[in-house]
Amino acid sequence: MATKLVFTDNSKPEVQPEGDEFSFGGVTTDELSQNAMGGTEMMKYGLYERLDPELRDKVQIICSRVREIDEDKPTILWLHDMFNDPESQHLQDEEARKRFDKLVFVSNFQKTQYELAYNIKPSDFVIMKNCIDPIPNHEKPDPSEQINIIYHTTPHRGLEILVPVFDELCNHFDNITLDVYSSFEIYGWSQRDADYEHLFQACRDHPKINYHGYQPNDVVREALQKAHIFALPSIWPETSCIAAIEAMSAKCAIVCPDFAALPETTAGFAITYSMHEDVNIHANIMCQVLAQTIEKVGTPELTGRTEFSKAYSDAFFSWNSRIPQWNGLLKNILDTKQ
Repeated sequence: MATKLVFTDNSKPEVQPEGDEFSFGGVTTDELSQNAMGGTEMMKYGLYERLDPELRDKVQIICSRVREIDEDKPTILWLHDMFNDPESQHLQDEEARKRFDKLVFVSNFQKTQYELAYNIKPSDFVIMKNCIDPIPNHEKPDPSEQINIIYHTTPHRGLEILVPVFDELCNHFDNITLDVYSSFEIYGWSQRDADYEHLFQACRDHPKINYHGYQPNDVVREALQKAHIFALPSIWPETSCIAAIEAMSAKCAIVCPDFAALPETTAGFAITYSMHEDVNIHANIMCQVLAQTIEKVGTPELTGRTEFSKAYSDAFFSWNSRIPQWNGLLKNILDTKQ
């Protein structure tokens, strides 16, 4: 049965049966994401509630997966996935691309991938980077007492590397702890957690790891304010990374590889290392860089870096800076149509 999303407040919309598509206002969703509250969904619902209603309801904005196109409205395809995602393959056909008045990418990295793969013209697209509500300013816990490391994304993004790396680091540092907020339940796909249950159990069994599973975003944002380091040994090619943007706003040092859109998203503020396809080598590199970062927590060098990264994130990745761009895009498309 198909459903229609009915937006009721600032949280996730209620799901009610209706029709053959998923929509609320001019923003559409699909059957795979109807129960999800990941980064893409937070962007989608956040955009809906902030757009000028006079503009929003006159266009159709499709997030990544095309199901039905409203022929009576200008249509924007807002792409969050990689170019080789099965849901993006229709863009190989130039005639198929003509169905959309504009393609919206979330990073320069992602745009370049599509541009090269599908020979997309510059006039066909714009880049609208992801954004967040800045995390309130706060003081970190005293790192001389305990250094808090956090991992707050789905398990397939490198948790299998982080758990043994952290275990090894516990042999060298007495005052570290790891908080893991990770589950496919964030997408409504809890059955996929079965493949990672051994990792979750290893987290539960470790005396210095706190496994929290899936928690709402407000809970994660509170945890980020207590964290000193966001450890992300990502093996997933990100087109953007909202978890990293939130960590920057929370004044966390970020340790991650120079992979996909992570260098662009973190804008030079992350402590990056060379990505390696061999998991064991990756783990060893990550271990060394994370150890060096742990040693610097609380120093003027790292504190200045994280304070600066918060200022950058709050200025360039906030809804206040992005919504005028979105409203301008919609107005331009509507004016062109008229």
